[in-house]
Amino acid sequence: MTFRKDVLQHLGIKPGERIELDLLPDGRGMLKAVRPKGTMDSFVGLLAGRTDKVASLDEISEATADGWSQARADKK
Repeated sequence: MTFRKDVLQHLGIKPGERIELDLLPDGRGMLKAVRPKGTMDSFVGLLAGRTDKVASLDEISEATADGWSQARADKK
């Protein structure tokens, strides 16, 4: 099925993206772009080659806790 460019733009769907049609109980339908779910492999690959440092699980946990507490402090 082909949709006009202005319709796709209004819905936030880029040309070539997959779409999903949800049928609603009142006889209407809702179109939305199918957004790929991130995987652990893609997350790990995001940082690959950016540093030679290897962090231990304890260091990662500590950095996460520090970031969380700083984010909470910023909201106050």
